[in-house]
Amino acid sequence: MFNSKHSIRHLRRYREITSAFIRHGFGFLFDQLEPEWRSMRRALHLPARISVPTRPEDLAIHLRLALEELGPTFVKLGQILSTRPDLLPPEYIAELAKLQDAVPPEGWEAIHDLLTQELGRKPEKVFASIHRQPMAAASLAQVHAATLPDGQEVVVKVQRPGITAVIDADLEILSALAERAQTTRLGKTYDFIGIAEDFCFTLRNELDYRREGRNADRFRTNFAGEAHIFIPKVFWEFSTRRVLVLERINGIKISDIPTLKAAGYNCHQLALHCTRMIIKEILEDGFFHADPHAGNYLVLPGEVIGVMDFGKVGTLRETDRLDLVRLYIVAASLDADGIVDQLVRMGAAGEQVDRTGLARAIDRLLNKYNGLPIGDVHAGEVIEEITPITFQHHLHLPGNWWLLTQTVVMMEGIGMQLDPDFDAFAVAKPYIKRLMRHLVTPEAGWGQSILLDSANWGEFFRRLPRAGSRLVERIERDELFQVNIKETDRILGKLDQLVTRLTLGVLTGAFSIGLAMLTPLTANGSLARWLLLAGITAIIVMGLWLLVSLKKTSRQ
Repeated sequence: MFNSKHSIRHLRRYREITSAFIRHGFGFLFDQLEPEWRSMRRALHLPARISVPTRPEDLAIHLRLALEELGPTFVKLGQILSTRPDLLPPEYIAELAKLQDAVPPEGWEAIHDLLTQELGRKPEKVFASIHRQPMAAASLAQVHAATLPDGQEVVVKVQRPGITAVIDADLEILSALAERAQTTRLGKTYDFIGIAEDFCFTLRNELDYRREGRNADRFRTNFAGEAHIFIPKVFWEFSTRRVLVLERINGIKISDIPTLKAAGYNCHQLALHCTRMIIKEILEDGFFHADPHAGNYLVLPGEVIGVMDFGKVGTLRETDRLDLVRLYIVAASLDADGIVDQLVRMGAAGEQVDRTGLARAIDRLLNKYNGLPIGDVHAGEVIEEITPITFQHHLHLPGNWWLLTQTVVMMEGIGMQLDPDFDAFAVAKPYIKRLMRHLVTPEAGWGQSILLDSANWGEFFRRLPRAGSRLVERIERDELFQVNIKETDRILGKLDQLVTRLTLGVLTGAFSIGLAMLTPLTANGSLARWLLLAGITAIIVMGLWLLVSLKKTSRQ
């Protein structure tokens, strides 16, 4: 584990990480790394394993505390793991969902220097004004209010100085640990390398604010015709990899129900707009805002919902959206076996899955909600019931699907705050029906695929007559299937020699046994003696021939 130059360079950080997990009772995980773990413990001067309560609930708390202690990379890792019930038991998922990403703000001097470096001039020369005290601060960045020279109010998202180096070091360590963990017993169950690669990709993308700006632009395009959704403009001339300048939104926090009602807003309409937005993102666009907590949604005049923070997004391919509809169809039919078949088809359940046990668990869940009014079925409760089934049967849905479930639960929470009687399924029905029609019509699905592949089909039919003629000729010459094995004669010769020697060996053994049986008869006459002598001579000759033959073979 410490053979690479990266491992040597990050030796101190290795010590911090392993010490934190040992102190919180997770030393048993490192025991899986034997035989290297003993030398690693000595090299890092690690403490002995500390005993902590072994109840899953208590260990889950200690895992959250360890991740918070280790800083932004591990806090982000915990937040991502909290959306993956296929990897961790339910009690861990619930605890990791509590991870906080709030830290004290960076000093203005360091922020001023970074802005000067990124913008090519001092921020006072770029903005008419910029507040030194941030509006919000997190582990990776903080946000400052500012005004452009033309009076436009903006927010300036600035990456914390030096955070990239910290993240890069931690990601190198996590990747090295994942590679080593993949060779352990646990590696047969979990794809540690794949999990680490996905996490590294996600976090490095989050550090590039140009990507976040492009996300915002894409949402603006997707909702260009929606009068009740507002996406702020990106000011690209002031934005870089580590600085993002966005149009500022001033409104009422969507979870502040008393203020909304006092201002005269219709909460039912707001819930309707929120639901339409997320359903359109998921089922129509395949590109959704994956961090829809109340702090990222503000209500503007005219019951317009302003959206903020586009660093965390999810994507769904067209096949993913169609799979969602197929799951909806079999679930609505209370077909537990059909759900299992669909999960296998999607790759979420392997062929070795206990189909009977999984179908039984799904059937119990379906029957629990059978007959309930659709308005009484809440996504949060259903997902909470699905979580232990997922972990128990090792279902592996793509990361974006778990991100989707978290998004739906968050949006449902906002909708229930706005209007407890709101029926989100009624809003979703038109979108689901369109996708159901899409399954059986060639408008944009399989028909489009055939059209796109028309050139390949044309080439196939153009070559078919010539290839068919050659095939018929080979059939007439009995050459349809030809097997060409090199040095066939030599191989058959070797096989013949092997059979001959085996037969000779058997005969030699048989002669030896026969002569042993004749030996007692030699005392009764000379004939028996001559037969014994002839037999011994034959055995000697055959033995010598077999010995010479074996020596020749060994030389070859």
